[in-house]
Amino acid sequence: MATTLESPRNPAVHASNDAVLRDHPRAALDANSVREAYRRWAGVYDAVFGGVSSYGRRRAVAAVNRLPGTRVLEVGVGTGLALPRYKPEKRVVGIDLSRDMLLKARERVAQEGLSHVEGLLEMDAESMAFENGAFDIAVAMFTASVVPDAKRLFAEMQRVVRPGGHLLFVNHFAAEGGPRWWVERTMAPLSRVLGWHPDFAFSDLFDRDAVQVEAIQPCPPAGLFTLVHLRNAEPATATLTDPAKLAAA
Repeated sequence: MATTLESPRNPAVHASNDAVLRDHPRAALDANSVREAYRRWAGVYDAVFGGVSSYGRRRAVAAVNRLPGTRVLEVGVGTGLALPRYKPEKRVVGIDLSRDMLLKARERVAQEGLSHVEGLLEMDAESMAFENGAFDIAVAMFTASVVPDAKRLFAEMQRVVRPGGHLLFVNHFAAEGGPRWWVERTMAPLSRVLGWHPDFAFSDLFDRDAVQVEAIQPCPPAGLFTLVHLRNAEPATATLTDPAKLAAA
């Protein structure tokens, strides 16, 4: 049965990563503004965003279902729109910062009898309470541009997924030029009201030269969203979470 709880930050787990990430400049959002934004969105989220985001969501879950390993973490589970699409053998834990969104997800799990969902937890994705390597796969759908610090989110997903496991993201990434770029830049000051970063770029999430990219695929409609599949770094090649490299930093 799915449960909801609030998990505290574990200072011992995060102290090293804090030293590396604390100076990251993108922090226009904060946890309270995200909670407030999604408190407003919770009741209408499925109707407003469910349709346009469905293609990317389906592709992400299909990719998860094809991968080896059964322990799946869905980061930013929201109202649980993706939960019915996982294969029964996948054992899914979902986390979200918004209690209002989680209540909708719990209702979905109960109504549809989704026994493969093992937990729905109220938790900060930038400061997870899970042990290192607790999951085979972590997937974040339309979440990376929502959190205050996406690089901290990425580092946490790296940490809680076993070495050699898989990280998947579906998100809107900003255009590099043209009319859409101007619209996104114009909307950027509204991040706190919207609850997400309209001008979110790949570089806000990870350094392409420092990760093992399995696939980057545009998703309908019109390539508005992108599915990114990364292989989690083995200990010998880890970057953000490699203790030896952190000690030398």
